[in-house]
Amino acid sequence: MSKADTIFVAMCQDILANGFSSQGENVRAKWTDGNPAHTIKKFGVINRYDLAEEFPILTLRPTNLKAAIDELLWIWQKKSNNIQQLNSHIWDSWADANGSIGKAYGYQLAVKHKYPEGEFDQVDRALFDLKHNPYSRRIMVNMYNHNDLHEMNLYPCAYSMTFNVTGQKLNAILNQRSQDTLVANNWNVCQYAILVHMLAQVSGLGVGELIHVIADAHIYDRHMPLVAELIQRRPYPAPKLLINPDIKDFYDFKVEDFRLEGYECGAQIVNIPVAV
Repeated sequence: MSKADTIFVAMCQDILANGFSSQGENVRAKWTDGNPAHTIKKFGVINRYDLAEEFPILTLRPTNLKAAIDELLWIWQKKSNNIQQLNSHIWDSWADANGSIGKAYGYQLAVKHKYPEGEFDQVDRALFDLKHNPYSRRIMVNMYNHNDLHEMNLYPCAYSMTFNVTGQKLNAILNQRSQDTLVANNWNVCQYAILVHMLAQVSGLGVGELIHVIADAHIYDRHMPLVAELIQRRPYPAPKLLINPDIKDFYDFKVEDFRLEGYECGAQIVNIPVAV
């Protein structure tokens, strides 16, 4: 059994059994038919994944790793805020007529800042420190810029990464303010596990732990029967992640440089309703 499955099942069971319902509250999110999208949630969920042990992808149902990596590269490598540079339609609901999602996500990572060592954007600063000062306790990237929130079509959900090198292994904490557990949980886990692998490889480090901190981990009301069915499924062993070992520059990685060996999983859940 994949440990990602074990963690996911335990989290969902806890939310369903002990979560707080928003029924009766005034909620922002709506279903496409205009009805309020209520949730049951847990505050302050913390999940730990040992990336040196296995790659944390669900086997209960497939996670489209190539699409997840494409989105990750769009934000962290291309530093883009325009969906025309993305190969999926995930962000269509939040883009304007020109394809922009405003000053969000990749836009924030492209902004340069002055440091004693020179001018860097946040990604390049992290890369610099991992190579030249890996035991720094200040290696952090944050996309939640209050000055620009009014110009963001969607406030960042997964908004910060804190990196920490311990014993030649790169560890990271992913902070997320809010998460649609069924739709996005393993998508985000796989993305940021890939990011840790990328940064470790180009910095000459091994991979350690990814810790995922979710302030509001919720299951939407119309997702509850889907989740209840999903967590009863048969899990499979975790697959092996294979990465092109020739890549030494963070900006040289492409989607095709990553593949899974031995990925078995259950059937996909189709037509999942998405609240906006």
